[in-house]
Amino acid sequence: MATTVSPPRATHPKAPVGTPPSAHRRRAARFRETLAAYCTLGPNLVLVTVFLLVPLVMALVLSFQYSTGLADPTWAGLANYRQLAHDPVFWRTLLNTGVFCVATVPVEMAVGLAVALLFNKVMPARPLWRTLVYLPMVISGVATALIGTLMFDQNIGLLNKLIATLGLPAMPWQTSGSAAMASVVLITLWMRIGFNMVIYLAGLQGISPEMYEAAEVEGAGFWQRLRHITVPLLGPSTFFLLIMNVIYSFQVFDTVYVMTLGGPGHSTDVLITYAYRNGFQGRQQGYASAIGIVLYVIVMIFTALQWRFSRNRDTVG
Repeated sequence: MATTVSPPRATHPKAPVGTPPSAHRRRAARFRETLAAYCTLGPNLVLVTVFLLVPLVMALVLSFQYSTGLADPTWAGLANYRQLAHDPVFWRTLLNTGVFCVATVPVEMAVGLAVALLFNKVMPARPLWRTLVYLPMVISGVATALIGTLMFDQNIGLLNKLIATLGLPAMPWQTSGSAAMASVVLITLWMRIGFNMVIYLAGLQGISPEMYEAAEVEGAGFWQRLRHITVPLLGPSTFFLLIMNVIYSFQVFDTVYVMTLGGPGHSTDVLITYAYRNGFQGRQQGYASAIGIVLYVIVMIFTALQWRFSRNRDTVG
């Protein structure tokens, strides 16, 4: 009787080493990455929610109410915003804020760039000079404004004494609206130039020296190198500084409040000081919140427009 021999069963070869993980392992790895990201961002998200988003929503709700801070608020609808539209002081403070922004932002950026170009070169005691220029940013705004008060005091101020030694009449820093605004602008420039210098200095140190050397070989002068190399490659720094400086100019408070209290009259009043007086001195917290919401909308519109039309905000300089 013949015996039949069964053919050997085929064995599956082992999977080669280095094959991609299974779908389950991929999902697990993705979950771990997501969990790590949320654990890292969690504290910041909590802080932003508690100290930014919640107060913003509360201010928005309060802007539609009558509130003195002492009794329960009552619903006002759009009454606070209608009051804004017919309030001449509000429009004056909005104009003052725009004038302050136009007078400070271009100057502090231009001077900050000039100082950064100077300090980017080899010079004696360069760290000391950098520290002296940046020092006003380290001091609190109130302390800087107090220094400004001593300098611009109409009767005993240092500047008027220097002017008197030249035989010129004293400047009416506290009684003239234009002079009072000029004093606030000058102190703000003194305080903010250091911040602009540091940001521009960081951008300058990121530009390769070989680019300037190649331009010099081609016969490019200083202004040509500045126009065609420095300024374009500092585009991200300029974009950042423009946004930050405009936001600061629209939110300035301590310098104006300490130096002039918004006077004389309302000649140096800005939106924040006007909102402060309405909210804490006039007990019109709903109206003050409406001013704050209008200011927030203006800043957001400006930021969105800058983000939309800036071509080099993401260019590495």
